[in-house]
Amino acid sequence: MKLKLTSLSLMLCAGSAMADTTVQMSMVDAKGVSASVGQVSITESKYGMVFSPSLKGLPPGLHGFHLHQNPSCEPKEKDGKMVPALAAGGHYDPSDSKRHDTPWSDGHLGDLPALFVDAEGNANQPVLAPRLKTADLASRSLMVHVGGDNHADHPAPLGGGGARMVCGVIK
Repeated sequence: MKLKLTSLSLMLCAGSAMADTTVQMSMVDAKGVSASVGQVSITESKYGMVFSPSLKGLPPGLHGFHLHQNPSCEPKEKDGKMVPALAAGGHYDPSDSKRHDTPWSDGHLGDLPALFVDAEGNANQPVLAPRLKTADLASRSLMVHVGGDNHADHPAPLGGGGARMVCGVIK
């Protein structure tokens, strides 16, 4: 039997070989890291980094999605209370802009487009981070927050998103 490669199969093979990083994602709470909810594949393109989620069991709607400073998803104490995944630090901000903004502006480099979760709790639509490079990813964490993100610090800081809900360490 002969193997016939079509242009589509070549593209599929090439596409699967291009996945630079796969991040295992888990639910987080004040006690620590718990159940796995899937993974996010991160691939570099000529337009920036493409984050391709394959997540299940999340609340439907838009959620804040960010690259965080530290490679940890562990809780940490703040004001006498344990906060989920606080050890991940803040949004990745190597230029010290101290400003939450859109992924294509000059705020935090770790500000990603919002993550969409469908009515069945699945997130599988890729997002593009045009300013990020592969070198920015090492020893960071990827975070999904409860609720949306307006990509501004007004009327609420950090886009108005809620608590840290899902986290994965980028190795």
